Amino acid sequence: MGRRTKIEQHPRDAVSTGRQRAATEATDLQRERILQAATTLFAEQGYAATTMAQIVRQLGVTKPFVYYYFRDKQEIFERLSWRPAVDCFTAMDFPADDTRPARTKVTEGIERLIRATIAHHPCAVFPYREPQAYRPAYRAAQKKLARHFYDRLCALLEEGRRDGDFDFDDPMITALAACSLPGFLYTWYRPGGRFTAEETVAALSKLAWRVLGLR
Repeated sequence: MGRRTKIEQHPRDAVSTGRQRAATEATDLQRERILQAATTLFAEQGYAATTMAQIVRQLGVTKPFVYYYFRDKQEIFERLSWRPAVDCFTAMDFPADDTRPARTKVTEGIERLIRATIAHHPCAVFPYREPQAYRPAYRAAQKKLARHFYDRLCALLEEGRRDGDFDFDDPMITALAACSLPGFLYTWYRPGGRFTAEETVAALSKLAWRVLGLR
């Protein structure tokens, strides 16, 4: 995807994980198995109540199998959280030669953000539910990602206001208020519920555009 940047590198001190030395297609599949099993447990029980032993039992494997790929449950939790963080916080990245008006970029970027949050459910909402579970290094990296997103959004909002397309007071407060809408999805959104994913994206996007003062 053309809008990815260097900031998506995972904020682990070491590049390798667990005892794994080189990734292959087979090992990537096993890592995905572990991540999927852990996602279910973290979503149902929360971070504190989930143990490596439970993840092992969920998979029906041995502890050494899981520790080969991940050093602890915190690394698994951070891996699950980092993927949606990158997708969400690069939603306002557009090519340098994109000459479309700010209005178009803002509305498209907000929709990308909401769609990414839903696509990565429930992992995308882990940071909202349990912010205490992350290492300081991870929190710093995520904060850098968020700053990257809001710097771009605020600049586009200012440009759009000059064009007469947005009506707001403080750009940062406005941006934070609009983007808090998908942040609270964890309190009510359930896949397969009353609204489809696309209906939820459409409804929340319109609400966010209103908060931004879109004319």
